[in-house]
Amino acid sequence: MERENHYETVSEAINELQQKGFTIDFNLKENSLDQHPEKFATEFEIVEVYRYEGNSDPGDEAVVYALESKSGEKGLLVTGYGISVDSKTTEILKKLPIRSDNPIKP
Repeated sequence: MERENHYETVSEAINELQQKGFTIDFNLKENSLDQHPEKFATEFEIVEVYRYEGNSDPGDEAVVYALESKSGEKGLLVTGYGISVDSKTTEILKKLPIRSDNPIKP
């Protein structure tokens, strides 16, 4: 099964997902996965994910994660991958379940 949406750019994905209610920015310090890894591992799941490859600059490689908690908090996390990956965030993301009704094919 294919995803319903594919956004052309990272900014388009962020804007559209924010309109769907994913308004918390998990890249900010107070909402950061690094600040509360135990909370994220037990309370959040990955709802959608979109991966972008830079055509000419490996620094443009990014992944947009839409996350939702059991209590309904919704937000976005944008990470690098490849040479720009943050290993601490990656370890936390590996612990998050993927919502079964939305297959993810990055």
